[in-house]
Amino acid sequence: MTWIFFAFLTAIFRSLTDVAGKFGLKNMDEYIVAWALNFFALPILLPLLFFIEIPEITSGFWLAIFVSGTLNIATAILYLKAIKIADLSLVIPLSTFTPLFLLITSPIIVGEFPTIFGLIGIFLIVFGSYILNIKKRKDGFLAPFKALLSNKGAQIMLLVAFIWSITSNFDKIGLQHSSPVFYGIAVNVFITIGITPIVFIKSRKNLNQIPKNLKSLIPVGIFHGFMMLFHMIAISMTLVAYLISIKRTSAVISVLFGVIIFKEKGLKERILGAIIMIIGVLCITLF
Repeated sequence: MTWIFFAFLTAIFRSLTDVAGKFGLKNMDEYIVAWALNFFALPILLPLLFFIEIPEITSGFWLAIFVSGTLNIATAILYLKAIKIADLSLVIPLSTFTPLFLLITSPIIVGEFPTIFGLIGIFLIVFGSYILNIKKRKDGFLAPFKALLSNKGAQIMLLVAFIWSITSNFDKIGLQHSSPVFYGIAVNVFITIGITPIVFIKSRKNLNQIPKNLKSLIPVGIFHGFMMLFHMIAISMTLVAYLISIKRTSAVISVLFGVIIFKEKGLKERILGAIIMIIGVLCITLF
């Protein structure tokens, strides 16, 4: 059961990445922080190439790298934009919508169809998102949903969750045509290379601030690098569904960080909503 240990480490470092990213966004824009997240992860990931067997690469690998890598360049920026403009404890739980969207994208891309547990999971994820804004219930039954959908950060995070439902399927294809560790490293390198010219275009006036903010930018990449490392170790020991289910507990950890570190309000309902959404994820991924 060693994989459980590494899966929980993945969740913890996912949350630490969120916190470090939000700190970095206080002084830098989302383009620079997204670049730092991937660039400063390379010293953690690239040395692994000396310790693994380089797999045989087939054609599906290149398609997966291109599609997933390109889309994840966009999600890296959008994800950080969401946590920049909204409470961490509100938007991070919405990342659990990815398994829900997978019930739509998986049948189309890889031919996988939901079961009755998948439908139960859908209900729980939607209900959990309702609980996130349950205090708005006094304004009407649908008020919590309206409050959520009117939040710009929430809108962006839901878009990210949907895009992840597409990239997850291509990541699965990439893993099948290489190996978990090699593919994980390759995707990160692709994203780093792809996001670099975007930073030079969108943030050229702020590039001189990078050296001044290394103390806040480097930890983002280091935490992300360790998250990827533990993710790849765990995925080599167990089923992807098991890992993702535990990894999504990062939503609860991030809610706690948001309340404790950033003094965000609504701890009870956001913890409860996040837990219900994670139970929904369990229903979808484990069954």
